[in-house]
Amino acid sequence: MTSPRPRRSAGVLLHPTSLPGPYGIGDLGPIAYEWVDVLAKAGQTWWQILPLGPTGFGDSPYQCFSAFAGNPYLLSPELLAKDGLLRAVDMPLTRFAADHVEYGPVIKFKQSMLTRVWENFSGGTARPLRSAFEEFCAKEAFWLEDYALFMALKDFHQGASWQTWSDDLVLRRPAALERARRLLASGVGRHKLGQFLFARQWSALKSYAASKGIGLIGDAPIFVSADSADVWANPDQFLLDAKRMPTVVAGVPPDYFSPTGQLWGNPHYNWEVMRSSGFSWWVARLRKALEQVDLIRLDHFRGFEAYWEVPAGQLTAEVGRWVKAPGYDLLNTLRYALGSLPIIAEDLGLITPEVEQLRDHFQLPGMRILQFAFSDPNNRFLPHHFERNTVVYTGTHDNDTTVGWYNSLHNSEREFLHRYLPGAGREIAWELIRLGFSSVADYAIVPLQDILSLDTEARMNYPGRAEKNWTWRFLSGQVTPAIIDRLGELTTIYSRR
Repeated sequence: MTSPRPRRSAGVLLHPTSLPGPYGIGDLGPIAYEWVDVLAKAGQTWWQILPLGPTGFGDSPYQCFSAFAGNPYLLSPELLAKDGLLRAVDMPLTRFAADHVEYGPVIKFKQSMLTRVWENFSGGTARPLRSAFEEFCAKEAFWLEDYALFMALKDFHQGASWQTWSDDLVLRRPAALERARRLLASGVGRHKLGQFLFARQWSALKSYAASKGIGLIGDAPIFVSADSADVWANPDQFLLDAKRMPTVVAGVPPDYFSPTGQLWGNPHYNWEVMRSSGFSWWVARLRKALEQVDLIRLDHFRGFEAYWEVPAGQLTAEVGRWVKAPGYDLLNTLRYALGSLPIIAEDLGLITPEVEQLRDHFQLPGMRILQFAFSDPNNRFLPHHFERNTVVYTGTHDNDTTVGWYNSLHNSEREFLHRYLPGAGREIAWELIRLGFSSVADYAIVPLQDILSLDTEARMNYPGRAEKNWTWRFLSGQVTPAIIDRLGELTTIYSRR
């Protein structure tokens, strides 16, 4: 069974952390609902986000402590107060930067807030939520029990990676786990409550978006972080040695953009073990994701056909090999278990005919990035090469903004762009938005930074850079009625609503 072909539609890429607000980071509170209203007024169908998991070192949503959990730093203090879990005295006045996230102070503030919420809840406040909390813990126990204990242990070890804990904990000896559950019972409970409240707030926001005709596009990284509850709790699902250290790690080989390749360091899956269990971990993961979103962008899709395997301990990704992955078996299993495959294939990078065949066999839409298009007439990212079953973007979270990209173009690319789009450059972001919206692609998605015509200072991520990523936020008032009307007009002209 395949998903029905969508009507032409459009949407905006914006991670919730980039929403404005007084608490140092975007959250799931009133301003998120206002953002949904903005999308509806502009005739949009989709709100695309980045992964929603709890972030660790580097604050990257692509390196999370769990593939199942939500990020508690997105919890709205206003909604917690509405539930009776916070009082005015619990919220000391703290001033944060408005235009970017300062993760250190924000995390300290949110952790203190969550501790107070747990104390209030444990002390008897918000009693009507207690039965719902207990039902949530029972329903989600298959991942929540391990996650909450993992996070409580990380707190106890001051954030150290689980691979540095005692052997009893690393190897998950039952007596050690039971002892930890008793000693850290309060911390375990606090992390469970954080997940319950995240699910509660996100579910309400998702329902509101649906009532306004807005669907959610999520993002599932192909790999999980080595320092995660997933790897700690499911060591048989990954290629680890006897001490639970990865034997091989993920990356991509050297290419034109990176002479030493990219060494990501994530552990690889033990695909044979996963196959023998009917890919149950993957089924559970995507089933959980589809509770949160309507469509999933499957990151690094080419890794489901073949992946680059680097021996652990290498300093670069130069030494490695391509290993075949069970993409057909996995996607067949997921389609049967889920009833359909509401998936976008992130088919960027080194894409072989075998990867395209895997994508097309399951009729998954691929991605086309207009910023990659202007090298020559045969470039597959040019709109005259598009197929309908495609998602077109001006750029993504990993690219410069379109204004910044245009300002740094090589002369040859700029010349070809002007040949392809005569007169381009006066409003380059909107010119590329129009180009994407007018294409045959079923979906057209635009980062908010391009809708606002912002320069490089608004870039979300620099791949390969460890600091000052994922921090950009827009300001209240930047998305003006004129901008909303302009986006709505293009959406109407090109039959995307």
